[in-house]
Amino acid sequence: MTSKLTTLGSCSLVALVIAGSVPAMAGGTAAGSSITNTATVNYNVGTVAQTPVQDDDTFVVDRKIDLTVAELSPGTTTVVPGQTQAVTVFTLQNTSNQVLDFNLTAAQTVTGPAAHGGTDTINVANLTIVRDVNNNSTYEAGTDTIVTFIDELAVDATVRLLILGDVALTAVNGDIANVRLTATAREGGGAAALGAALTQTVGANTAAMDTVFADAAGPADGARDAAHSDDDDYTVASATLTVLKTSRVVSDPVNGVSADAKMIPGATIEYCIAVGNVGGGASALNVAVSDVLPANLTFVAGSIRLNGTVTGATCNADGVAGGTFTTGTVAGTLGTVAAGDTRTLVFQATVN
Repeated sequence: MTSKLTTLGSCSLVALVIAGSVPAMAGGTAAGSSITNTATVNYNVGTVAQTPVQDDDTFVVDRKIDLTVAELSPGTTTVVPGQTQAVTVFTLQNTSNQVLDFNLTAAQTVTGPAAHGGTDTINVANLTIVRDVNNNSTYEAGTDTIVTFIDELAVDATVRLLILGDVALTAVNGDIANVRLTATAREGGGAAALGAALTQTVGANTAAMDTVFADAAGPADGARDAAHSDDDDYTVASATLTVLKTSRVVSDPVNGVSADAKMIPGATIEYCIAVGNVGGGASALNVAVSDVLPANLTFVAGSIRLNGTVTGATCNADGVAGGTFTTGTVAGTLGTVAAGDTRTLVFQATVN
């Protein structure tokens, strides 16, 4: 008798078919999906095609936990002393292959390097995390919402988040406050509630849906810990004003207008009040000067000149007429004194 094995004709090779797959996304095939792989063997016995032989293999796609927190602004956030709800901007992307919740925390570093150069020197107050609902990087109290976690973030979805902070009025030009946003992945599936903490599967692959942490390290977290963080910073730009008041004798009743004039009764004295912003990093706005004259001086009407200049230590007799003298007080507005600039208020009085 001839063995069937010796009469087996040529066999067609395996045809592989993937069934039940889902469209690929950056996060990958959805966790918990079943992927079935069917192998088909076609063959002939003699010249007669035989019934194909098939077998299937099915496995469950495991869960990859991955996320990215990134500060969005290209540089530091410039603030002024006393500013409230100053904004730094971040994004959070769910690069996992499952819908997840994300717990959020905002913190400040203690000294050390800042995100955009320099060193952290101050803290801001009232750190608050806000979801930027319309993605315009501006806090709008009636639109944006204060959050402590992000609920049910879809695979590949990104949300924009703001950290708000209040800058102390005592902050000085060049101070830096470094702030940090950290997001930690949590279980999804329960609307309007933060899901449970995630646990990574230990050991060999199982038949069920396993969990693998795949996130990179951030400044405040390690790799593969289901969390990610990034830093941004505030830099204070303020006006640093100095005031220098000087006087010179213009004339006296004996020597007249001459180099020999003395500050005797009847002499005319010229005062110069120089307001400088030489060490500032921002313009000083609405700069107003006032000077109360003592009883033994009499104001010279019409003598006030504003916004003159200083050369070295010398107050120049320039500027424009203006200012007021009311109830014994000389006053004038210099307006804006730009960073690096000096402006003056000059007036005259006679010695009684």
